[in-house]
Amino acid sequence: MKPELQKILTQSLGLAAALIGINAVVQNMPKRHYPVLFIVSLAIGGVVGQWLNIETHFDNLVNRFSKPDPNSKTNFAEGLATAILLYCIGSLSILGPIQAALKQDYTFLFTNGMLDGITSIVLASTFGFGIALAAGAVFIWQGSIYLIAFYLQNAISSSMVTELTIVGGILIFASGLGLLKIQKISVLNLLPSLVVPIVGVLILQAF
Repeated sequence: MKPELQKILTQSLGLAAALIGINAVVQNMPKRHYPVLFIVSLAIGGVVGQWLNIETHFDNLVNRFSKPDPNSKTNFAEGLATAILLYCIGSLSILGPIQAALKQDYTFLFTNGMLDGITSIVLASTFGFGIALAAGAVFIWQGSIYLIAFYLQNAISSSMVTELTIVGGILIFASGLGLLKIQKISVLNLLPSLVVPIVGVLILQAF
């Protein structure tokens, strides 16, 4: 793919991700019962993610597999591993199936699919079209999250979904800023923030 085409596609998806993130936050802010929980979630999640150094470990894994050697026979495996890592780690790939299971809202899933499609084109130009096999891993990963959320939906309150969507929307907006090269935010280090609203609501509802 020509760099110019890749750039405009990335910018288009960056705009879409940013607007979808904003929309998720704006729609759910009036519904929240705990006004500062999303701030606490981002703060605690960010500290935990930074302590675990998630982004650095992820980058090291990707770099380990994303340097193909023309004389090597392992390029296919390297490309497949890189694709699986890129597709399965991220706020959209986690929040998308949850939203689909609990609210029958597929916006995040469709957006994630578009982003993965662009990533696939770039990876295919380097590793070949065998990286399409990563779709199986993505299906298992997101399908598992969907099923867990679906079967636990009676235990998941509307407050949890609202708080989770607000935090997720903020992370998706941050991802959009990164794609647009406006501001590089360590979104991967903020991923633990998606767990905090669930735990926080459980604790607050217990008192």
